[in-house]
Amino acid sequence: MSLLDKIRQHKAHITVIGLGYVGLPLLVEVAKAGFQVTGYDRNYSRVLDVQRGNSYIRDVSSVELTQLVRSGFVTATSDPDCIAQSDVVIICVPTPLNKSRSPDNGYIVAAAEDIIPRMHPQMLLVLESTTFPGFTREVLLPRLQDSGFKAGEDFYLAFSPERVDPGNQRFQTKNTPKVVGGTTRNCLEMVRALYSEVMEKLVPVSSTDAAEMVKLLENTFRAVNIGLVNEVAIMCQKLGLDTWEVIDAAATKPFGFMPFYPGPGLGGHCIPVDPLYLSWKLRTLKYEARFIDLADQINTGMPEVVVSRLQDALNDKMLAVRASQILVVGVAYKRDIDDIRESPALDVIELLQQKGANVRYHDPYVPSLTLTGHSFASVPLTNLSEYDAVVVLTDHSSIDYKQLVADSVLVLDTRNATRGLQSYSKAKIYRL
Repeated sequence: MSLLDKIRQHKAHITVIGLGYVGLPLLVEVAKAGFQVTGYDRNYSRVLDVQRGNSYIRDVSSVELTQLVRSGFVTATSDPDCIAQSDVVIICVPTPLNKSRSPDNGYIVAAAEDIIPRMHPQMLLVLESTTFPGFTREVLLPRLQDSGFKAGEDFYLAFSPERVDPGNQRFQTKNTPKVVGGTTRNCLEMVRALYSEVMEKLVPVSSTDAAEMVKLLENTFRAVNIGLVNEVAIMCQKLGLDTWEVIDAAATKPFGFMPFYPGPGLGGHCIPVDPLYLSWKLRTLKYEARFIDLADQINTGMPEVVVSRLQDALNDKMLAVRASQILVVGVAYKRDIDDIRESPALDVIELLQQKGANVRYHDPYVPSLTLTGHSFASVPLTNLSEYDAVVVLTDHSSIDYKQLVADSVLVLDTRNATRGLQSYSKAKIYRL
């Protein structure tokens, strides 16, 4: 039976490499579509959780995962030999930046090293991990073809960027349009055949390079616009204007404007990282991506802006940052999730500690964290009057901000969570 027939008849066995925020939700959707799926991860604790039906990703239901495991549609392993028994392998591993803020594709290369000795004819390989334009064609394809197989004839290679938005209740893996690009026409048709059985809508593009660029454009668009509005917040502060009033008024224009909102900085696995992949690639072509670099400079500087704003607020109360009791509210990188990757709250806490402040935090989704060797535990939102300042860095919807303001001496709100409460306590609330 051909691979195409196996896919159409849901007889293809699929392996997902990497069981994190991208891989686990994808594994579940593929299994729900009627395919047998194996999750492969070198982190054995994740494998055990999946085998037990225990979801560690908030967007994946443990009940649903348990049902899929018990029905035999989902298995998990740390043994790479599962790849040899697979018809389709989907790579969903991290692609962070290294210390020099250049792309680190080591996890993809490691996945390829697991795949190459276990490749067989009529196998579809799909890369979902974000990377720079040209990586699939220039780096991954030659490594795979060194095995003696030819793409588009003996095996199929495609790139399909993940579009995961943790905590999004409206758009999840299945109903988010799926961009797909192949290294050959046959590769494109094979990846279309696969994802058409799983996703609601496909968006085919002409090449893997184009698909890689799509992902980077999406997140560069957001990073640059957030950088712009963060700078607008700095401008409004210097001009004595209310940033949020200006944005809300501009957003009434029914054309030619899309509102973005300032904050303490960028967080998460995509927006702070992905544009720098594109900037790095362009530097290899002797081109400076100036918008990206400037936006990165502004966005990475926002934690310092927050601390400076807090210093000004404390000065108004005749207090210094040193020895002040500060409560940070929210350390996840965005509201109503437990993800602290690249969270600007961590930078704000470190900066405050460096200035001698005594910092605690509250986050209903993050019970504990370790930062520069120091362990923190989330504290309850009680006795707020004992803190010299409360700093809202993540606007979780479960928090009663009216009560928070009422019980606090001073509130620095970086997310406009206290919208509508200015008249309630003008002397207490400071905002970006």
